[in-house]
Amino acid sequence: MNLRPSSRSTHVAVLIAGAGAAGLTLAIDLARRNVPLRIVDRAEAPFSGSRGKGIQPRTQEVFEDLGVLDRIAARGGRYPPLRVYGPEGARDVAMMEIRPETPAEPYGQPLMLPQGLTEAVLRERLAELGVTVEFGMELVGFEEREETVETRLRSSAGQETLRVSYLIGADGGSSFVRKSLGIGFPGESLPVRAVVADLCVEGLGREVWHTWNAEDRPRMIGLCPLAGTGLFQLQSALPLQGDFDISDTGLAGMIAVRTGRDDIRVREVHWRSAFQPSARLADRYSVGRIFLAGDAAHVHPPTGGQGLNTSIQDAYNLGWKLAAVLDGAPRNLLDTYEQERRPIAADVLALSTRLLRSGEQRRGRENHELDLGYFDSPLTLEARARKGRLASGARAPDAPCRGAGGQPTRLFEMFRGPQATLLGYEVGSEPGTPPRRGLQIHRVGPAGAGDLTDEGGHIRAAYDLAPGDWALIRPDGYVAAIVGPGRADALSEGLSRLGLSVGNR
Repeated sequence: MNLRPSSRSTHVAVLIAGAGAAGLTLAIDLARRNVPLRIVDRAEAPFSGSRGKGIQPRTQEVFEDLGVLDRIAARGGRYPPLRVYGPEGARDVAMMEIRPETPAEPYGQPLMLPQGLTEAVLRERLAELGVTVEFGMELVGFEEREETVETRLRSSAGQETLRVSYLIGADGGSSFVRKSLGIGFPGESLPVRAVVADLCVEGLGREVWHTWNAEDRPRMIGLCPLAGTGLFQLQSALPLQGDFDISDTGLAGMIAVRTGRDDIRVREVHWRSAFQPSARLADRYSVGRIFLAGDAAHVHPPTGGQGLNTSIQDAYNLGWKLAAVLDGAPRNLLDTYEQERRPIAADVLALSTRLLRSGEQRRGRENHELDLGYFDSPLTLEARARKGRLASGARAPDAPCRGAGGQPTRLFEMFRGPQATLLGYEVGSEPGTPPRRGLQIHRVGPAGAGDLTDEGGHIRAAYDLAPGDWALIRPDGYVAAIVGPGRADALSEGLSRLGLSVGNR
């Protein structure tokens, strides 16, 4: 398929309703695969608040592949230590577990960037790929037909009808798409109310995340310096019943009362939101040619920094599958989106809810999303003749290595792009599989026997490979199969499950 994305047409391959982090990530992934698309949002302007500000290590890997990580890192920063004020004075706590980067895991801790700025970077990348978000454009109706979905859009210029091959509802927790499909959204509103606000504050240093009343949760209040801005994010509990004043004056008064300080001055409030956290998971992720992604499929309490990241990874899972099916792969490849992503969302919801209920403040590896995988997926083929440490379905590790010309490189650089990767370890002249579109093949071996050299043995260590093994890596960076020597049949089966059979497109 060699089609350019289009910003205006009576028919495109994909319409994405919702231009938050999930919708933008999906649009980027589709646009780099030359899938014609439009992305619309009912809001008149981009979201500018902080809301989800943590970018976990696994999402950093996704952003590296999509070409935005360096921009995200340049605009953001690391989480500061937590300074907890109490009756006995102040103490500093390392809120984030600091893990050194390793050859297999190049990102050891979360980045902080307010959600509005993260989405601005994603819009910038999307524009480079030829697609612009259409703000002030609302999806007001849709009807699935045999081979298309007929959608109705409304803006200040009037209404239009757009036929699409697939409709994606990335339109948030109150999703119009989900409600129109009649998909249940069971879960619970948690017994907490809170306010989040972005403030210009004087009287506080920016070297720590300031927290008061950590042991008195109804009176808890925190002021976190927001990386990439001169602002602080206020997070505070609200009474479960009754109204609460979250005007500029009300927030300033709450800060003074709960901190016991009169030297902290609120100069300006840029954004605020009072809310009751929920934990909800859609009964289904798709109906026919219509799919849900991000908060439309699951909503999380803010604890643990999981919601934004899970939404981005939904889109990263769905993008390559949509593009493959549009390019001729079997339609049932799309069934694996819900099969893979819904169990992940259920696990992450349980983690976020547990952290909220317990009040636990320290964040560690379980928040980083590096250990999540698709071990029971129909796309995962366990084809080893021996038991390896790296299971099929796991996240594919990184590893430093050298190209045949002597230049240093990494596996993640080899994987970058929209294709799957077949990695042969000391396979000699064994063909492995015929070349095909959508698959790149790299061989690891000594000079003259491969295009990559495993200098330092990092590839072998990360993948637990033996001479003659082949590792098949999905386009979204998960191990589909590790196949031993002489197992061309198993390798062919693994490729077929990814929609990469010879001659199918």
